[in-house]
Amino acid sequence: MRIDKSKFSFLWTKPLILTAVVVFLLIGILVVAFNHSGSKSNPTGDMPSFVAKRGPLRISVTESGTIQAREQIIIKSEVEGKTTILFLVEEGTEVKEGELLVELDSSRLLDERIDQQIRVQNAEAAFIRARENLAVAENQAQSDIDRAELTFEFAKQDLRKYLEGEYQNERKEAESRITLAKEELQTAEEKLRWSQRLFEKEYISRTELQIDELSVNKRKLDLELAENNLRLLEDFTYPRNLAELESDVRQAEMALERTKRKAKADVVQAEAELRAKDSEYKRQQDKLTKLEEQIKKTKIYAPADGLVIYATSAKTKFWRSNQEPLDEGVEVHEREELIYLPTALAVKAEVKVHEASLEKVSVGLPVRVTVDALPGRVFTGSVAKIAPLPDAQMVWMNPDLKVYNTEIYLEGEGDYLRTGMSCRAEIIIAEYSDATYVPVQAVLRVGGEPTVYVWNGRSFEPRRVEVGLDNNRMVRVIGGLEVGEKVLLTPPLASAVVKEPADKTLGEPSVAEEGRSRRSRPVEGDSGERPDMKSIEQERSKERMKLTPEQMQKMREEFEKMSPEEREKMRQKWMEKRAQTGEGG
Repeated sequence: MRIDKSKFSFLWTKPLILTAVVVFLLIGILVVAFNHSGSKSNPTGDMPSFVAKRGPLRISVTESGTIQAREQIIIKSEVEGKTTILFLVEEGTEVKEGELLVELDSSRLLDERIDQQIRVQNAEAAFIRARENLAVAENQAQSDIDRAELTFEFAKQDLRKYLEGEYQNERKEAESRITLAKEELQTAEEKLRWSQRLFEKEYISRTELQIDELSVNKRKLDLELAENNLRLLEDFTYPRNLAELESDVRQAEMALERTKRKAKADVVQAEAELRAKDSEYKRQQDKLTKLEEQIKKTKIYAPADGLVIYATSAKTKFWRSNQEPLDEGVEVHEREELIYLPTALAVKAEVKVHEASLEKVSVGLPVRVTVDALPGRVFTGSVAKIAPLPDAQMVWMNPDLKVYNTEIYLEGEGDYLRTGMSCRAEIIIAEYSDATYVPVQAVLRVGGEPTVYVWNGRSFEPRRVEVGLDNNRMVRVIGGLEVGEKVLLTPPLASAVVKEPADKTLGEPSVAEEGRSRRSRPVEGDSGERPDMKSIEQERSKERMKLTPEQMQKMREEFEKMSPEEREKMRQKWMEKRAQTGEGG
């Protein structure tokens, strides 16, 4: 019988592996139990602690900034679009009022001025033509109206002439013919009666009698014809002529109204055309005047005596800014700041206060300023202005970083200070000559109240305390803790409340003058350390500094092209990424 050695070795080693695993687990349990029992017997162990101290304590906020002139004239480019610098006065030059500081390229504007002058001449010719057309339209309109009014007046006169003259004459003529016909008929009948008597007595012949009879019949026909003419005149001729003449009057009146309206419309149209040409002429003139002013603005002269400081040298740089230093040949755009001319020796420090320290800082607080270029010198001043809104550019570069531009007026005249120098300002919130204080990380919120863990000889027990302001390192203890008592620097965060009432704030003392202490609140899962917000922002800034200027510019252009919905999606995606990497707070 042949034995498979591989199977035999596997059957042999399997119990050994299981035995080793069980032994390892037992050893681990014993070690954990030993450490647990050791911690109970020696609660302090190597846990870091701090002994509460009493002494002078300064509550301050320190920020970096730049020295600027308090009163200065800002020289900006007022030429539209982008222009190239042809001449630039040397930085640091003492200039007098009226001296040439900057000359910008005006070749494009000179070409445009020639083209604009031609447009102005064409617009002027069109304006003169429109003005003369208006005069012709007004003259023609008056002539047409006069002719129409004359026609209307003649039509009314014709109607009145017919009613008062022609018709009456025709009627009287017809009536007179009837009267004459009746008299002739009566005469003929009388003659016929005499002729009949004479014929009966045979004084005249029958022929003569017949002639008189024919004369009577003729007179009857003449009377009938005259009566018919009068009837025709009254029943037909008069109404027709009257209607025709009245229609002529109405037609003439309507023609007069049409002529007036047409004349008015022609005049209004000519006036509108004149106004349009006048506006166009003035607009072209304004453009020419604007070009003349733009050409004048290509040469910038000093408005007052002062020291020339380039704006690019005085401005605070944001990370790796891609803005070129001011020099001849550099393109500048409209409203861009070019030169600063300080008009007085008074200076100020411009700093950016983080939002976490904003509630502590207020106008009027004293400030100690140190300048990197002047080691050992300390300048004093006070907070003069605090911006109501965060710096927009800093927010754009880092949405999580919100800082507020703050101006600090320095006392005295800055004989040794120059615009653009880097400085560090310490804004003094409060100074205590005798105060009890402990590190800020020793204070924990338990049940919504500031709490420290104090050594009672055997273990650390929680104790509620009343705290005041802090300087991000030490916090003032107003009550609840005595000098010399030992406090735990790494209090157990499991006992802290994550969600607290909205009306309670860590570090809000009962005394109003203590202000509010702005510190990070502990949450479950933290390591117990409270990192400085400034260090976090510095780390994030270092990461962004790894980008080249071209990459930063490309990011800006892509961000500007995004719609609000795309920006919101990008923000959500960025927040999720931060949460996954543990960067979010």
